[in-house]
Amino acid sequence: MTALEPSDAVVADEHAARADESGVLGRAYRALSVGIVSVVLVIAFEATAVGTAMPVAARELHGVPLYAFAFSGYFTTSLFGMVLAGQWSDRKGPLGALATGIGAFAAGLVVAGTAQSMWVFIAGRAVQGFGGGLVIVALYVVVGRAYPERLRPAILAAFAAGWVVPSIVGPLAAGTVTEQLGWRWVFLGIPPLVGFPLALALPQIRRRAGGPVTEEGRGAFDRRRIRLAFGISLGAGLLQYAAQDLRWVSVIPGLLGAALLVPAVLGLLPRGTYRAARGLPSVVLLRGAAAGAFVSAESFVPLMLVTQRGLSPTLAGFSLAAGGVTWAVGSWVQARPRLEPYRERLMTLGMVLVGAAIATAPTVLLPGVPVWTVAVAWAFGCFGMGLVIASASVLMLRLSAPEEAGANSAALQISDALSNVVLLAVTGAAFASLGGGSLTGAAGSGSRPAAFAAVFLPMAGVALAGAWVTRRLRDQAS
Repeated sequence: MTALEPSDAVVADEHAARADESGVLGRAYRALSVGIVSVVLVIAFEATAVGTAMPVAARELHGVPLYAFAFSGYFTTSLFGMVLAGQWSDRKGPLGALATGIGAFAAGLVVAGTAQSMWVFIAGRAVQGFGGGLVIVALYVVVGRAYPERLRPAILAAFAAGWVVPSIVGPLAAGTVTEQLGWRWVFLGIPPLVGFPLALALPQIRRRAGGPVTEEGRGAFDRRRIRLAFGISLGAGLLQYAAQDLRWVSVIPGLLGAALLVPAVLGLLPRGTYRAARGLPSVVLLRGAAAGAFVSAESFVPLMLVTQRGLSPTLAGFSLAAGGVTWAVGSWVQARPRLEPYRERLMTLGMVLVGAAIATAPTVLLPGVPVWTVAVAWAFGCFGMGLVIASASVLMLRLSAPEEAGANSAALQISDALSNVVLLAVTGAAFASLGGGSLTGAAGSGSRPAAFAAVFLPMAGVALAGAWVTRRLRDQAS
């Protein structure tokens, strides 16, 4: 080689730079980006469709008292799936976890769609949750391994953009299918959609993100973490069951659930998470506060609009449709390079918007407040969530060594799901204790404004507490 000939290292650097500059939809990343965003698209259709159909499904299965459990059952089993996916991805690569997760997700939809009782329906949601837990952590590991740091905000913004069409079309389509064909087809119509993401994404993931980061990383799963994952999932389930069954005998499963949950949480989340230690622990805590408050409140919005204001399932679900667009806009805003120095301030603004949206939603319980107030408030709240959720993922990957991306991605998602389970348990218990369990899920089934207020107002407080946590996202050294 002459002095004028570039070395292999220089050539490799030039190739990497050109790929980096091509963007997430450039030739180097196009197939991978389209494939994994398609996975998000399928999950988004499920989430928006299920939220619309849930009030009707709960009524027909005589399960309105278990309404919150139908949502939290998903998050409970996803906790185990998340830890398993983190272990799986760090040791063998994310490919197997992603493929298995999509299969379980589809199987759970079939179980839920064919259920003849509320408990079987909840079991189907639990299978979905396990698959969803595998998928979401595997996707974050793919982002961390396959994309350079400067492209990660953009692909995470694309994840949020994948919710736009489902958030607009999903509620309308689900409401129409529910009213014309029945709620079961909302669930049974989604599994056929998983084929395209699998065919497009898996070969690219095998090539770009397959296998462990290093040969030293290859090995057996950490059995201690798997046991803790089982403990956190079982404990969360027992706690949720106790919260839904408001009798003295429920104290026993509640205490047992707490006994399993607390040590498992301490073992799986970064040290200092629950005291908002600076850096990664506060990022993980903030993700839980944002997701838990928002999901717990949003789960009750369609039920409130159907039972208290007489909207059809279609209109009730469609009232949240604009949120998908504004969520994507928020994610796009945080991905702008010139705003990178202000990321923490954007997250503070995001949490304030989320808190304000949740606090505004129950004002429609007053007859003089127009129903569209919820749609406007939720649009602003979703913009805030777009700022916060994508930014939290960016910070988590930045603070993680490559060989820790799976474990830390799992910790971020565990905080998310665990907060959903715990806060849904709390809000579900408050809702039931104030008469919400006597609602039939149909318009005119009774007025229970206090039950709904007991859901929304505390969650607004959680969101505003999250705004304080955003002040602790940077390490003291930075």
